[in-house]
Amino acid sequence: MRLGALEAGGTKMVCAIGDESGKILERAVIPTGTPGVTMPELIRFFGERRIDGLGIGCFGPIELNPDSCEYGCITSTPKAAWRNYPIVGEFAKALDCPIGFDTDVNASVLGEVTFGQAKGKSCVIYLTVGTGIGGGIYIEGKLLHGMLHPEAGHVLVQKREDDLYEGKCPYHKNCLEGLASGPAIEERWGKKGEALADREEVWELEADYIAQALTGYILTVSPELIILGGGVMHQDQLFGMIRRKVTEFLGGYIQTRELEDMETYIVPASLHDDQGILGCLELAKRAVHG
Repeated sequence: MRLGALEAGGTKMVCAIGDESGKILERAVIPTGTPGVTMPELIRFFGERRIDGLGIGCFGPIELNPDSCEYGCITSTPKAAWRNYPIVGEFAKALDCPIGFDTDVNASVLGEVTFGQAKGKSCVIYLTVGTGIGGGIYIEGKLLHGMLHPEAGHVLVQKREDDLYEGKCPYHKNCLEGLASGPAIEERWGKKGEALADREEVWELEADYIAQALTGYILTVSPELIILGGGVMHQDQLFGMIRRKVTEFLGGYIQTRELEDMETYIVPASLHDDQGILGCLELAKRAVHG
């Protein structure tokens, strides 16, 4: 099969053509403008390549309930031009092929479960920490949706007393995204994260907030594996700090084989930043096979 994959992000759209084995044959990046500018380019890319199915991992919030009249729409996104936009419907009209649709982070966890280090696991969390923070959850063989889909980047965390930064999120200042996203780091410290690599206090604070959130996920979802991706997590020193803090915050309450070896429990992404696009290929494959 010839499958299309679209990792739809707020700043760029990553398009790929591949097959059901996960082999990527072609790739292109298109800047995210307004739907009127961006969608014709995306439709042209996939339309010219005669795909059998398309998988879309999309920024959100999005409507994933197939029984809803808004299914396939980007809904209450802060990106005003894309608000209530029927992205699946527009592709369906133009391409006339099956379409798989989910959040960008659910696509990433699906990529890791299908092609990466999470193969064989029944419960996995993928958290991306970058321009925004989002979480995808694979549980008992399925991607978690619930009433909408996980918004794990907006869990509330306890702000440290020595942190005077107000918070970046316009909805709740003390959520994980508001305090620990890439833009929050830059606004708090006056420089982008890559320029702060040698500032231990920057990453100690960052690790504290991420570890608070992960502790909450562990206690509620009980994942067998936690994968951390996104641009902020390219700061490799974060992993050791996060693992130590999660151990401290759990306080010995939970004792499992997984938690005995934090280095293999809280891990970086394994697919060279292709986990999202590979997950989209799997969404396309599943859509074709029904």
